[in-house]
Amino acid sequence: MKIYSTLSGQKEEFLPQGDPLRMYVCGVTPYDDCHIGHAMSYIIFDVIRRYLEFRGYHVKHVQNFTDIDDKIINRANRLGVPAQELAARFIDQYFADMDALNIQRAHVYPRATEEVPKIIELVQGLIAKGKAYEAKGDVYFRVETANNYGKLSHRTLDGMMAGARIEPGEAKQHPLDFALWKAAKPGEPNWESPWGPGRPGWHIECSAMSLKYLGETIDIHGGGQDLIFPHHENEIAQSEAFTGKTPFVKYWLHNGLLRLGEEKMSKSLGNLITVKEILTRYSADALRLFVLSSNYTSPLTYTEEGVAAAERGAERLRSAAALEGGTGEALDASACRGNFIQAMDDDFNSAQAVAVLFDLARDLNRAQTEGKSIVEARATLVELAGVLGLTLKAREKKELLGAGPFIDLLISTRADLRAAKQFQLADRIRSQLAELGVLLEDTPKGTVWKARE
Repeated sequence: MKIYSTLSGQKEEFLPQGDPLRMYVCGVTPYDDCHIGHAMSYIIFDVIRRYLEFRGYHVKHVQNFTDIDDKIINRANRLGVPAQELAARFIDQYFADMDALNIQRAHVYPRATEEVPKIIELVQGLIAKGKAYEAKGDVYFRVETANNYGKLSHRTLDGMMAGARIEPGEAKQHPLDFALWKAAKPGEPNWESPWGPGRPGWHIECSAMSLKYLGETIDIHGGGQDLIFPHHENEIAQSEAFTGKTPFVKYWLHNGLLRLGEEKMSKSLGNLITVKEILTRYSADALRLFVLSSNYTSPLTYTEEGVAAAERGAERLRSAAALEGGTGEALDASACRGNFIQAMDDDFNSAQAVAVLFDLARDLNRAQTEGKSIVEARATLVELAGVLGLTLKAREKKELLGAGPFIDLLISTRADLRAAKQFQLADRIRSQLAELGVLLEDTPKGTVWKARE
């Protein structure tokens, strides 16, 4: 089994350090609804964990919440609610969204506000080692003392200096030094510390949580490519400086970013499609297939056509999983299982693994028409689909009811096509609706539709 590590810039043989396999994934800053860019990242790391467990590894998965941050404070102030109340509301919504996407919950979800003692311990240790310094109630990490700072993002310290500067009000000794602890500002939530009231810097949170719940070195650290610099670079610097052990992380895994047109999808740009919104139009299986049909390290461009095609694909898999078996010779699916494992062993090549599922679905349909026994092969399809987090469950009627006006429009268009003797196009509408779980019935009073049971 080989996986690509951002640190080395190449595929490496996967040799975790021990049992359990320790995996840390950067979580959300809960100040708004999760969007499908979040869904993409957490689907990917959910599948990575599922596959590792399928291969027999015992995984301990930790994922944090950055529940104190400028964005949370600013939005809470605008809404006139306490910052922690706002964060708690969106943490609850995060869990609802991820559960709806069939994403397994991490074993531990530490929150920055609950880990302040550990964070202070790390900051004190870094000061004692001469790796950090206090300045006017703030504490900064000395980047020049770090071992090979820039090794994750493959930058040099001199190269990073271009454009770097000390902002007004900062008391940093070097433009690239970063905050471990921030002195309290009026009206902000704060905690007591040896340097006065304040709150943690962003980067130190993940180091503290990883050290507390997974130990001084871990196997996998995951997140989006936008976190490579400065967040993950700074995690390495402060963690290795505190423990004296390298590497802090053996395998760094970063997913590509989701784009809407030419721009990254993000809250700051305002070009969001929320998880709640997408699930009113498509199934969780469809969104998963859309994400998993590309290499996880590559950027992905969202299109309605792409997700609609994934929904049709999901319905093909559902239909194959629901086939009734014959009594003849059994369909052998062992080759498909082997091909699936071969694909996923190659840096979690989910696109190829998905192709294997469609090959098996095709074989199941063919075998059923030939009267073969498909019970075991069908169970293999369901099992391997489950490794990718696919449920293969029919969409609920309530999901389809919200699309009623659109279905009625398609039925009307189909009637016009039939009247114009465009039967091929009319049949295409019928078949594609069937793939989405919508069955049409032509009656003397017109065409009616119903959701597949």
